[in-house]
Amino acid sequence: MFCPECSSILKPKEKGGKKVLFCSCGFTKPLEGESGEIKEAGTSGKKVEVIEKVETRPKVRITCEKCKNNVAYYWTQQTRGADEPETRFFKCSKCDYTWREYA
Repeated sequence: MFCPECSSILKPKEKGGKKVLFCSCGFTKPLEGESGEIKEAGTSGKKVEVIEKVETRPKVRITCEKCKNNVAYYWTQQTRGADEPETRFFKCSKCDYTWREYA
């Protein structure tokens, strides 16, 4: 989430026993009713707010090699020389198994 006053990222904080989102400009917003959790990232002691896991990749009908589900997300990436075709990657929407297909 971003601050409506200065557009900075709002950071989670405990204030008076309740979780709030705050900004360096002084804006605060109660975290009540927000979906998500606060997790610690790495060893730096900084916290990262995870609001929701959203998969934005397109879906395609293809059979998962692991669980036989028929829907997977896909994306392409150039993994070889520029004069060769892209590699297609698939991620099963049910078991998260990832595999690749060379064109």
